[in-house]
Amino acid sequence: MYHKEKSIQMKSSASALYNNLSVLRIAPRRLTYFTVVHANVVNMVSAAWDIFSDSHRQLQSKEPNVATSPSLIMQAAFCVLPSRNLLVVTSQRGIQMYESDASIMVYWHALDVPETPTAQAVFARGIAAVWETYICVGLSSCGILVFDVPSKGSNITLSEVLEEHKEPITDLAPECSGSKECIADLVSADDGGTLCVWKSGEEFQLLNKIGGFDMSCSSVKLWKGTVVAGYGTGQIRLYEAVTGILHAEINAHARWIYSLDIAPFSGLLLSAAEDSFVRVWLLTVTPESNSVEVTHLHNECVTDTQICGAKFCDGDGYAFAVTGYDLNEIIHYTQT
Repeated sequence: MYHKEKSIQMKSSASALYNNLSVLRIAPRRLTYFTVVHANVVNMVSAAWDIFSDSHRQLQSKEPNVATSPSLIMQAAFCVLPSRNLLVVTSQRGIQMYESDASIMVYWHALDVPETPTAQAVFARGIAAVWETYICVGLSSCGILVFDVPSKGSNITLSEVLEEHKEPITDLAPECSGSKECIADLVSADDGGTLCVWKSGEEFQLLNKIGGFDMSCSSVKLWKGTVVAGYGTGQIRLYEAVTGILHAEINAHARWIYSLDIAPFSGLLLSAAEDSFVRVWLLTVTPESNSVEVTHLHNECVTDTQICGAKFCDGDGYAFAVTGYDLNEIIHYTQT
């Protein structure tokens, strides 16, 4: 179904972090932006759609008025809002928001880091653009920051802090199908496997809390009212978002799942794990019977590689990209 294309080289390798790949498709310019985190640097690649030409830059973690060495970056992700696209970078000291090409930093939010070291690390992780104006970011202190983002300029404000989780946040995901009929539009996951389902608005409303089973949920997606969650057990679980009904449980991988992605127009699901495998599945939602069917379509093995990022490059799932720990390339696959 898919075949390997020419790989995209990076200036440095990928760190072993959950969801360590972000992709932004710029259709008018026939370009795709990729970001991959390595220690305190974000590798940025701008590639033409034919993949035969690309440009590179590295974005270093910046902390205004801080003279110490740069902090480790936990995640870099593109956030697509109706009026603008931003690149959000989270680290052990704060949250930075840039224009999508990283040319200008438009906002900086410092984390509350104690002066004396504690047993628990401080960091931000989990990034999602929600509704028309919000960007949400998860914290190691279990909260979720909700930022109100104007259509232009840097007047970004912290509007709310969501406090339902009891474990550090691992991932956030918005409703990606674009359906206005879906009640829920954000799902959050934590290190204990708990999932919280939210509805945005002037104030965010908790719709449902799905209990974990003491196993970290490392990656989560929300599509057509269905929560798709990947766990350290290698399992994928599909829940109805509002009721929490378990639709399916798949023993998808032999080791820890690091990344999930969904192509919203086709319902293709991408899963990637420490076991060196990337798998493609097809999700079929039947509203009449309130059911979700999962069909396995394709496998790719990246030999001797701990995969840490996998993303579709378009809404149909025609192509996807993969990163691996200590690998200084982005592997690119397209449909045959």
